Amino acid sequence: MKRLSYISVILVSVFLIVFLSACGKAADTTENEGEESSGATVLKVAFNQPENHPQFKAMEEFGEKLKERTDGKYEVEISPNELLGAQRETIELVQSGTIAMSIVGGSLMENFNEDFVVFNLPYVFDSKEHQKSVINNEDIVGDLYHSVEDQGMIVLGAFHGGVRNVYNSQSPIETPEDLAGMKIRVMESDTNVQMMEKMGGVGTPMGQGEVYTAIQSGVLDGAENNELVYNDLKHVEVAPYYSYTQHVMLPDYLLINADLFKGMSEEHQAIFREELANAIDLEYDLFEEDVDQAKKAAEEAGAQFNEVDVKVFQDAVRPLIEEKLTSEKAKEIYEKMQKLE
Repeated sequence: MKRLSYISVILVSVFLIVFLSACGKAADTTENEGEESSGATVLKVAFNQPENHPQFKAMEEFGEKLKERTDGKYEVEISPNELLGAQRETIELVQSGTIAMSIVGGSLMENFNEDFVVFNLPYVFDSKEHQKSVINNEDIVGDLYHSVEDQGMIVLGAFHGGVRNVYNSQSPIETPEDLAGMKIRVMESDTNVQMMEKMGGVGTPMGQGEVYTAIQSGVLDGAENNELVYNDLKHVEVAPYYSYTQHVMLPDYLLINADLFKGMSEEHQAIFREELANAIDLEYDLFEEDVDQAKKAAEEAGAQFNEVDVKVFQDAVRPLIEEKLTSEKAKEIYEKMQKLE
């Protein structure tokens, strides 16, 4: 009997230890969730370009300032080179809250609200300055950027994504006829596919990480992108002919999980927006410097750059603008854009 009683005491003691330990862990978990946590919240950011890209540098600066101004409440951790997946996949990770943020090409957002098409159309921006005055102007983009909130994300701002031009493995491009039959990689959107078709080529959607091998093997004849991507991803090695069609100036959006951002205090939201605006200014400045360096490096690696009379391409793609501006909201945004020229 005494032995049974002794065993019972041990069992009860073990139960209490386990129970209290579990309670302690639950308390720690609760404490580390939300604004009142004393520990840092790590904001994971997906990025599909390397560490030397101006957007990466700008986001690093943003992370340092955000940590400093929130007294260590938030830390930013950027994963470059598609380590967290291709852009389309990382959007889903942001929506689910698996990661906090992702930087994605403008065309992809058409899949969530077709009105984003207005910024993805060819030749709608006259200059980098014109683009900047539009894509971070709250009066123009505020409603659009929050329109995807019910899909789990918010667009908090937009970076300059460079001026995109065509490059290929065969010859310089000067007219739409020169692109005839060429399979050119474009971002995964119907607008980009149609744009390339009107430019004379065959638009082929594909993730960025697959492009080099696809051109090398002949699955693709070329791609279209800015000088930084062209040089950084070594596409010059498989597609040495880079032609300045200047057909589109896509923004790159910074997406954040909607619940995460709404869960921040108003003070922290304000700091976040202020420092992101500073990061965007920095990125615009860095981009031009890096383009010059990338072009020089690409030429040393064998690239041949040629200028193009863009008017023939502008004329070829003009019908696409009329076809794509179907909603009243898109037309309204487009009209506001043109007034800021």
